[in-house]
Amino acid sequence: MADEFAETGAKVRREVLGPDYADKPPSALGTAFREYVTRTAWGSVWARDELDRRTRSAITLALLAALRCEDELGMHITAARRNGLTDAEIAEVFLHTAAYAGAPAGNSAMRILDAMGS
Repeated sequence: MADEFAETGAKVRREVLGPDYADKPPSALGTAFREYVTRTAWGSVWARDELDRRTRSAITLALLAALRCEDELGMHITAARRNGLTDAEIAEVFLHTAAYAGAPAGNSAMRILDAMGS
């Protein structure tokens, strides 16, 4: 990864997800996927100035909950906390998600938040 989006994406990913998560090397099979996500999601989207990171975290949590991506929620709950969202605000995001994406999606997301504690 030697381009502007890759470099910016790696920096933003590390800031949002934290070094403990971001610095773990990908598997041999996961290297290309990591490079893709780092360039596109982190370097092209998260690095934009039009939304702050709190807002991006709230949107990300809502989408992950709505799409039932429970495996990704814990990582992004931690990131949302790092970006300044409180657990009460995260719970509101999941309540809002339940209203628009269904109670099962919101319920699963709340269960993950509860399991992670404050």
